[in-house]
Amino acid sequence: MAYEVAAPKYVRLAQTLQRRIEDGTYPPGSRVPSENQLVQAFGMSRPTVVRALELLKRDGWLESRQGFGTIVRGRPEVVEQKDRRGRDALERDESSVEGRFVQVDQVPVPSRVASLLGVPKQTSVLVRRLLVERDGEPVELSSSYFSAGLVEGTELSVPSPLREGQRAHLEARKKVRFDHVTERVSARLPSREEADLLAMPQGEPVLSVLVVACDVAGQALQVTDVLLPADRQELEDTYRLG
Repeated sequence: MAYEVAAPKYVRLAQTLQRRIEDGTYPPGSRVPSENQLVQAFGMSRPTVVRALELLKRDGWLESRQGFGTIVRGRPEVVEQKDRRGRDALERDESSVEGRFVQVDQVPVPSRVASLLGVPKQTSVLVRRLLVERDGEPVELSSSYFSAGLVEGTELSVPSPLREGQRAHLEARKKVRFDHVTERVSARLPSREEADLLAMPQGEPVLSVLVVACDVAGQALQVTDVLLPADRQELEDTYRLG
């Protein structure tokens, strides 16, 4: 039996503030209420308020300006980028991908994925781990995580390729709408299992593209970790899904 898990308080507060930005309560260029004012208005602790504001800054809704406080930027603009691993992971037809699934199972949620999905630690989530190959050689390891409530009524838990993208499948089956994606790219050393799957020698880095796909309210619908060999510095990219 699956249970719906409420998002953490800071996520709910961020969603409320985002809605106020979208409806014009806090127009672009205006200052949002101070931390003290938000604490009093919503009856939440200061750490909760700080985390909510940081989440909105991360996603491009707010920015800090020295001497002015926290300013509303409005809806994040589209960022043009030719190489979007996140969009590929969400939209590619799995049945046409050369490769194989190495895991489709319920697993304890990884700590960094828990905070992004807004679920408690040790919650079970579904992971779909796809090893992408080219000319018989592994070139990418893509692990997508979904909350239990979102998986119900879909074919995501079936260990076979979808004949459509994950985004299209979820939007059709669950009547949700993907709105924007945030990508965090960083270089790290792979685990032994990851290195073995990617046929990499120990000690060589991989590029981790952590993809967070959200609805219009900023609630994460899925988190995907795309691994491939790389040594690039960390960067972050947010863009609108058309």
